[in-house]
Amino acid sequence: MALRPVMVNIKALDGPAVGRFWAEALGWRVYSPGVATYVGPGGGLVWPEPVGLGIDVIPVPEAKTATKNRVHLDLATTSTAHQAELVARLLALGATPVDIGQGDVPWTVLADPEGNEFCVLEPRDVYRDTGPIAAVVVDCADPRGMARFWGAAIDWAPQELTDEQAVFRSPEGTGPYLEFLRRPDGKTVPDRVHLDLLPRPGADQAAEVARLRALGATDLDLGQGEVPWTCLEDPEGHEFCVLAPS
Repeated sequence: MALRPVMVNIKALDGPAVGRFWAEALGWRVYSPGVATYVGPGGGLVWPEPVGLGIDVIPVPEAKTATKNRVHLDLATTSTAHQAELVARLLALGATPVDIGQGDVPWTVLADPEGNEFCVLEPRDVYRDTGPIAAVVVDCADPRGMARFWGAAIDWAPQELTDEQAVFRSPEGTGPYLEFLRRPDGKTVPDRVHLDLLPRPGADQAAEVARLRALGATDLDLGQGEVPWTCLEDPEGHEFCVLAPS
């Protein structure tokens, strides 16, 4: 396996504005090397992120529908006071409370200025060393099936596997977790948020794409035209891209 997740890709009508929101939310910086707005830790642009995941905001002409995203971010907090402070700061930045049927839970569900849902978690020991992003969470019908595909697709290590969830983390034990949670709703619209994968140094992009197809991935045409990355879907239709090494 020679692929690793390197970015969370978010589509937005106003890419710079959504990028600024996420930079402020995470305490990171905005970098705009081209059409996309990249959000990563301060101290200068480093790509790919050596430890965690960056956020790449891509401008698109279509607004988000009312449909809940199948991929969202969970944000980590260190105390109940920190959680309350972070929620208040995010609301001031333009986030809005969202009811997705979560009921009475210890975390807070919000949406960014274009309606992309995310959660501000109560403090949990498991996320104490992840950085501001605790986890990338993917809704799915079959966590075990997703574990088979993604466990073979990427070089992140499995942490937990049950009928309800499959959890992965980088082999270095750093950065956020990748979690596949059982949810009843399937795909109805194109994904607004997805993962971008990058071949490890020395790996061949075309060979990695062929390997993913053999594992059950299918090609995806979003009208991207001639681009250096390859768009695919996993066996449950979650979109993702395999980037070209640069």
